[in-house]
Amino acid sequence: FFFFLMIRRPPRSTHCISSAASDVYKRQADMGSRAQTGALALEEMVGGTFSISNCGAYGALLSTPLINVPQSAVMAIHSVKSRAVMANERVEARPMMYLSLSYDHRLVDGREAVFFLKNVKELIEDPRKMLIDI
Repeated sequence: FFFFLMIRRPPRSTHCISSAASDVYKRQADMGSRAQTGALALEEMVGGTFSISNCGAYGALLSTPLINVPQSAVMAIHSVKSRAVMANERVEARPMMYLSLSYDHRLVDGREAVFFLKNVKELIEDPRKMLIDI
């Protein structure tokens, strides 16, 4: 099973930067359905520049994702679990999720990668920002 996870190639979604989030979601849903039935073409699984790995689907709390060569970066999204945090001067149980980002320093500056990850965190914390493009 682990070997399968290491060699699989996820479907590639193109032109995401210039597409509405709803369009990207529709394309990904279509590609996911076709991937499950074996109807994806090889061309749809190669040529990407960035991957998102849903490690949380397998129960992972934290991992270091490996870059799929020749891509420049990969972000892993992990499980949401309750954690003790300080809020309003007391300890409360709050949902927490880890994100991790691996990137090729020859192509991506560390400062920009951190700003990207911070932006993703803020969008996850308040998804309304994705709809109104704040």
